[in-house]
Amino acid sequence: MNIKEELKTGALALAQAAFNKKGSDITILDMESISLLADYFVIISATNAKQAQAIASEIEDKGIELGLSVKHTEGFHAGDWILVDFGDIICHVFCGTEREHYGLENLWRDAETVEFEGV
Repeated sequence: MNIKEELKTGALALAQAAFNKKGSDITILDMESISLLADYFVIISATNAKQAQAIASEIEDKGIELGLSVKHTEGFHAGDWILVDFGDIICHVFCGTEREHYGLENLWRDAETVEFEGV
């Protein structure tokens, strides 16, 4: 498996971890060709701050299990927008209207969407 496939598999596994904690409206954006920030964004919605925190914790645990290291985490205590940065994969967990307010999917609309269906 090449690096691109490994990163995609990792993004899908992190999305599944979020889905397992009842994350909703999960979108994976392939950022490789349009941004130097990361190869993938995983964007998740939560219904409240506690759920957002649980999702972010589950994502961190899954990342560590996959051999990824957390480079940076931001917003955990507030819980309205939690960013978990693994370097090549950045996960964004939004609560309430924050996702609409920041509009990452619109901002990065040139990115291809990776199909994800949680199981």
